[in-house]
Amino acid sequence: MLVTQRYPSAAGAHTRWAGLRRKLWLLPLLASLVFVGGVLAWAYRADRAEREDRRATMITDALSSEAQLQGLLTVERARLQDLARQLPRRAHNTAGLLASTEVTEGLRRLWLSVTWLDANNRILAHVPEQNTLAGVLPGELIDGPGLSAHLTQPVGAERLVVRYSPTLLLRRGIPWWLAHKYDMQLIDSNEQVIASLDQTPLRTDSPGRESYMVSVGGNMPGAFLELGLREAPPPFWRTLPLVLMAGFLGLMLVATLLLRRQVVRISRAESAWRTEAAWRQAMEDSALVGLRARDAEGRILYVNRTFCTMVGLSAEQLVGLEPPMPYWPPDELDEVLLRHKRNLEGKAPRDGYEALWCHQDGRRLNVMVFESPLIDAHGRQTGWMGSIIDITARKQLEARERHQAEAMAQQSRLTTLGEVASALAHQLNQPLTVIMGYNAGLQRMLADAGYDNQAVLHALAQQGDQAAEAGRIVRRIREFLTRRAPQREACDLGAIARRAAALLQRDLQTADVQLHWALAAGLPPVFADPILLEQVLINLLRNAVDAITGVAVADRPAGAAAGRIRITAQPGGERFVRLDVEDNGPGLSGRTVDNLSAPFYSTKSDGMGMGLAICRSVIEVHHGGMDAGSSSLGGARFSFTLPVFDAQMHEASLADEDARANQEAQG
Repeated sequence: MLVTQRYPSAAGAHTRWAGLRRKLWLLPLLASLVFVGGVLAWAYRADRAEREDRRATMITDALSSEAQLQGLLTVERARLQDLARQLPRRAHNTAGLLASTEVTEGLRRLWLSVTWLDANNRILAHVPEQNTLAGVLPGELIDGPGLSAHLTQPVGAERLVVRYSPTLLLRRGIPWWLAHKYDMQLIDSNEQVIASLDQTPLRTDSPGRESYMVSVGGNMPGAFLELGLREAPPPFWRTLPLVLMAGFLGLMLVATLLLRRQVVRISRAESAWRTEAAWRQAMEDSALVGLRARDAEGRILYVNRTFCTMVGLSAEQLVGLEPPMPYWPPDELDEVLLRHKRNLEGKAPRDGYEALWCHQDGRRLNVMVFESPLIDAHGRQTGWMGSIIDITARKQLEARERHQAEAMAQQSRLTTLGEVASALAHQLNQPLTVIMGYNAGLQRMLADAGYDNQAVLHALAQQGDQAAEAGRIVRRIREFLTRRAPQREACDLGAIARRAAALLQRDLQTADVQLHWALAAGLPPVFADPILLEQVLINLLRNAVDAITGVAVADRPAGAAAGRIRITAQPGGERFVRLDVEDNGPGLSGRTVDNLSAPFYSTKSDGMGMGLAICRSVIEVHHGGMDAGSSSLGGARFSFTLPVFDAQMHEASLADEDARANQEAQG
C-alpha cells in the first residue's frame, strides 16, 4: 500500500500565522492572569509565613505569661507560709488573725479571704468579716469577677485557707502590652472559664480565631491559660493589595474586551481596505487613461499600467525618477522643461494641454494631459495627479479628415469655380489687355506731343500698374484653382495690409469709415504668397465695410457719426504672427467661422457665399488658421495666423516644388 506523506504548504503556514495574529489580543489578558496568579501565590506564601510567625510568637507569649503567673503564685504561697509561722503566737480568733500584717497586705494584693481552721475543720477565725470588707479590701477585691481559687498551708494540726481571685491574678501577673494584644482567660479541664481579663464569664469561641492553651499546673492543678488574638487578621484574599489586584484583573478583562472589539473593527476595516485597494488597482490597470502622480519637485510617485504601456517603461523604471523624463522628446527638452515648471507652479490649463512624448522605441506620441492637485489626509497639497490620454490616433484621424476635407474643398472649388475661372480668365484678360494697350499708346502719344502735365501722366502710369496688377491677380487665382502651389516668400504682413487698404481707400471714404492701425513694432516676416494674402485682406475689409454700411445711422451709438475698422497685427506665439480685422458693425449674431466659411453661405442678399470659404482655404494652405468672434468695437472680428518665415522651411518648400514639378514632368 502506498502512503502519501503531506507536508504543510506555505499557504497553510501563512493561514496559521494569520490565525495566531488574530488572537494576539489575548496576550495582555493572559499576561495579566499570570501576573495575578504570581501575586496570589506570593500572598499565600506570605500569609502562611506570617501565620507561622504569629503562632510562634503566641506560644512564646503564652509560656512567658504562664511563667509570670506561676511566679506570682509562688510569691503568694511564700507569704502564706510566713503567715503560718506567725499564727502560733497569736490569739486564735479573728482579732489575732487581723493583727498580722501579712493578712492585711495579702487582702490588699490578691487574697479575697483568710480562714483559720482547727484540726476538725472548724473555723477558728475568718477575715474579712462582712462588716469590715469596706474598710480592709479595695473595691476591685470586694467585687472581684469570676470564680475563686484557694491556697492551703498547714499550721501544726491546724491549717490556713486563703481564697484568691484568678481574675486579679491575671490582671496583676500579665503585662499590659500582652493584655492589649491577647484575650486571656483561665479555664479548667471542662473548658469552664475560671477567670478572664475582659470580665467574660464564659468562653466565646469564634471560627477562625487563633488561640493557644498552656497548662498552668503547680498551684493551680487542672487549670489552663488560654491566649487568643483580640483582632483576627483578615484572610489574605481580603487584603487591600489583593482587592486592588482583583480590580486590576477586572479592568484588564474590560480592556481586553474593548481591545478585542477594536481589533475586530480594525480587521474588518483592513479587509475592506485591502478589497477596495484591489478594486482600485484593478480599475486603474484596466482604465484606458494613463495615471501619474508627482510630488512638488516633479518626482514620479505612482504610475498605472496604461501609463507604462503608453511610454514603454515599467513602473519600477519610472517611480522615483526626476526631470528630465525619458519619455520627453530630446529635441524639445527646453520647451518641455519650461512647461513642466509652469505646471508645477499651478499654471497648467484647467481644460488640459497637448504634449508630444516619445515611446521607448522612438515613435512620437500626441497626448492630452489634465493636471489636478494631489491633496493628502491633512488637506495639504503634496503634488499633482495627472490623467494622460493618448490622442495620437485621433490626431492622425483628424489629419486624414483635414486632408480629405481639403481635397473635397479643392474638388468643390474646381467643380464650382472651374467654369467661372475659365470665363473670368477669358473675359478679363482681353479687356485688361486692351486697357493696357490703350494706356501705353496714350502715354506714348502724350510723350510725343510733349505733354508735360505730371498729374495726368502719373494717373496714366497708375492706371497701367493697376491693370497689370489685375492681370497678375487673375493669373494667381487661376493657378490656385488649378492646384498649383502658392508662390511663397518672406513678406511683411503689415505692408501687405497697408497695400490692401490703399486699394480700398475710395470705398472707405465713400462709406465714411475710419481705419485705425495697431501694428506691433518689429513684426517678423511671414512665409506666404503676398498676392493671395492681399486678396484675403481685401475681402475681409470689404466685408467689414459692407457690414458697417448696412447699419442705419439711427442705430449707431451716440457720438459715432462714422464707422470704424481696426487692423491689429502682433506676434501669436514664437512661430506665428496674428492679424485681426475688427469693425463696429452688427456683429456675427452667434455665427461661427465654420458657418460663415461654408461654401455658398452668405449673409448678403447678392452674395455668392464663396469669399470667406476661399479666404479660409488660402490661410489653411499657408499652414495657418482662421477664427471669428466678437470685437471690442461692438461688431465682428476676423483673425488669422500665419507661420513666421524660416530659411529651412523655405528650402523645404522649394524642394517640394521641385519634386512636384519632376512628378508632373514624368507624368
